[in-house]
This record gives sequence, structure tokens and C-alpha cells, in this order.
Amino acid sequence: MGPVETQRLRISRIAGPLVGLMLLWLPGPSSGQNYPERPIVLTVAYAPGGATDLQARIVSLPARNEAYFGQPMIISNKPGAGGKVGWTWFMTRARKTGYDVAAYNLPHVIAQSIVFDAAYGVDNLEPIANWGADPAVLIVGKNSPFESVADVLAHARNNPGRITASGAGLYVGHHIALLQFERATNTELTYVPYTGGTPALTAVIAGQVQAGFNNLSDAYRSRDQLKILAVADLERNQEFLPDVPTFLEQGVDVDDSSVNFRGFMVPEGTPPEVIDILAERAPSMFRDREVVRRMREGGAPMRIMEREEVRSMWQRRQAILQDLLTDLRE
Repeated sequence: MGPVETQRLRISRIAGPLVGLMLLWLPGPSSGQNYPERPIVLTVAYAPGGATDLQARIVSLPARNEAYFGQPMIISNKPGAGGKVGWTWFMTRARKTGYDVAAYNLPHVIAQSIVFDAAYGVDNLEPIANWGADPAVLIVGKNSPFESVADVLAHARNNPGRITASGAGLYVGHHIALLQFERATNTELTYVPYTGGTPALTAVIAGQVQAGFNNLSDAYRSRDQLKILAVADLERNQEFLPDVPTFLEQGVDVDDSSVNFRGFMVPEGTPPEVIDILAERAPSMFRDREVVRRMREGGAPMRIMEREEVRSMWQRRQAILQDLLTDLRE
């Protein structure tokens, strides 16, 4: 045997055990015993800088802590069409291993599944836990002549379709609040959908539209540049906007159907033992002291719910939105 053949034999004798070791090291299917072994990707169906993105970054920040997941969560932004682009990708392309998790927004996910031929809905998504509930608010620019909902109504009734109002896309919470407002008051506004809450808010500040429906959290952070006229919820938000009345207080039948619930979900087919780990640890992570502090500083209302409570909330929202949007189905 020549020197070349001898060297090849030595390499093969060494490589064989190494290959075996490498195969043992490579991550296999997820199981309750070893999950998670590597970073978890958190899909956010909105652009960086908006309320969902900012809050998702805050609540996932402690993920690498051993008390939670012992691995980081990496944000992957997939914006477009009020979340439809990102959630379609998630439902059709995401790994069903627990290493792909998405931030959900209700009523957006449910409303879009009712109105559009969406790939996602309550039947093929698994809720994990909820971190927040962000009501829609009616906003106008700082220099707007509108000082109240009554002012907006008076102008809308005298000028049908002439008031332009921005929001973060079609059949998101903002749009649903506007639809409820129109139905309750028998008025017509012109809805201007933007690619997210931030550009929709900027349009109001810049005077590109006369009004807007936006997230309480985003409006709160920009309150020095806006007038916040009403909250679309059953009660005032005592923590951040105690002086802003609800629509209901002002005689307009807009309830909490548009409140933006945010949390984690995975696609149907994710192993049950992995779902159990996520459902056990995510709520604890949301309650982390640093998470709560940062969320409060950002004006983000929290409402932590565990898996079974979220599942029930999804079903209730499905029934409410099915009724509200029946006449709007495409």
C-alpha cells in the first residue's frame, strides 16, 4: 500500500467516528425533553418600529434566561397587507417544530380569515399565550378643529365621505373600529389604509388625513402631537389615558371588538409536548419584572392570559366578528 492509500485509510478511520458524532450533535425533531436547543424565530407580520414589533421585542427579550427558554428569540419582520403577508407565510412555510413562533394580532387574524380567502384562522393556528390588549383610539392632529367625537360626527353628517381617516390596513382593529363607528352613527368616512400603525399615525400628525384610528400605545407615545378623542373599549384606560372617554360614554355604540390582543401562536401540527412547554413558560416571561417595566414606559397596556383563556377568547372573537363582518364578506 502506497503513502497516498495509507493516508486515505487513516482519514477514513478518523472520519467515520467523527461523522457519527456530528450526526448525534445535529438537532433532530423537537421533543419535550430537549426543546428548545437553539434560537426560536418569532415572526412579526408588521414593520419594525410599530406597536406590535416594539412589544414583541420587549416581551421576548428575556427568552435566553434559563428560567424561561434558555435560548434567544430572533425577530423576523414580514410586513404587508395589514399582517396578511406575514401570517400567510407563517401558515404555509413555517416549521411545525416550535422553532417558528408568530405574534398574533386579534381581531386582525380572525377578521381577515372571515373576509378574505386567507390561509390562516382559528382552525389551523394554536394560541400559546397573550401579553397585551391595546384598544383603538380616535385621533386627530394637534391643530385640528375637532375637539370631540361630537365635532367629528357633526362634520361627517354634513359632509358624507369627506373625512379621511387612516389605519394600519384592511380589517385590522383600526378598520373594524371605523366600521363600527360608521354603523353606529349612520355616517360615512373615507378609510385610508396604510402599511402599518406608524405610517398611519404619521399621516394624522402631518395633516395628510383628517383623523385616524390607531393603537392606544402608539397614540400615547405621540400624545403631544395629537388630540385623542375616544377609546374603543368598554372602560377608560386608567393607566395611560384616564381623561379620554370611551365612545360608549359619548353615546356612540363602539365596544371592545377592535381591541388589539397580542400574543404568541404556532401552526397546527406543532408537537403537543412543545406547545405545552411554550404555554407554560411564555406567560412567566411576559410577567418578568423588566418586561412589565419596559411595557409601562412604552404606554403599552398588558393583559396576560394563558393558553386555555386565549383559546376561549379566540372563539368568542370569532363569533363577534362573524356577525359584525357578515355583510362585508368578499
